[in-house]
Amino acid sequence: MSIQCKVKSIEPLACNTYRILLHPENPVTFKAGQYLMVIMGEKDKRPFSIASSPCRHQGELELHIGAAEHNAYALEVVEAMKSALANDTSIMIDAPHGDAWIREDSKRPLLLIAGGTGFSYVRSILDHCVAQNKENPIYLYWGARDRSQLYAKAELKAIAAKFSNVHFIPVVEDAPQDWQGRVGNVLEAVSEDFVSLESHDIYIAGRFEMAGAAREQFTQNKQARSDRMFADAYAFI
Repeated sequence: MSIQCKVKSIEPLACNTYRILLHPENPVTFKAGQYLMVIMGEKDKRPFSIASSPCRHQGELELHIGAAEHNAYALEVVEAMKSALANDTSIMIDAPHGDAWIREDSKRPLLLIAGGTGFSYVRSILDHCVAQNKENPIYLYWGARDRSQLYAKAELKAIAAKFSNVHFIPVVEDAPQDWQGRVGNVLEAVSEDFVSLESHDIYIAGRFEMAGAAREQFTQNKQARSDRMFADAYAFI
C-alpha cells in the first residue's frame, strides 16, 4: 500500500547514521520485524526496517538509516528526507513488507542478531516483546565495526537490567583498550556461547552475506532449525 508521509524529525544517532521519524497520513498496520519501502521513483523502491514496534509507535514510523558517503543507495534517501523536512513536503512509502516478523505464539527462546544498522529490525522485535511482557529468554547480539556504532548500547543495557529474561551482548571488531565487551565477529560470539541452537527462534538482520553465513553455520554446527530462522535476506538467497 502506498502511503504519503510527513518527515517529522531527523537526528544523528552515530557517524553517518540517522533516526528518522515519519508521520503517515493513514495509520500503518505492521508486525514487529517488518519493513517499509521508500518510493524514490516509479520503479525505484528502497527497503528499510521499521525500528518502532507496532504496539508503541503512536502512529509514527521510526527508521534508522546508515548513510555513509560511499552508500549512495541510502544517502539519497536521507537527502530526500532532509529536503522534505526542510520544505514541508511529503515522501511516499510502500508498507508493510517482509515475512521475518516475530512469531508471537512461540514459547521458544529468542536469539536476535544484528549487524550494524540491522539493529533497527531487532529493536522493533525486542521492544514489542518487552511491551507484551513476553517471558521467553531473549538474547540480543549486536555486532559493529567499533563502539561508536553501537548507538543504543545504554538503552539496551537498561532494558537488560530491568527485565531478567533479556540479555544484551555487544560485539565490536575494532576495540579500544577500555572496551569491556566481546571482540570479533558477532556470529563467532554466538557460536562460542551456545552449544546448541535447536530450541531457539533466530532473527537476523545485516548484510546478506552475514545472514547466509549464519544459516549455514548454525544449521550445520549448532543444530539450528532452518524453519525457525528468520531474515528478510532469506527471501532472496
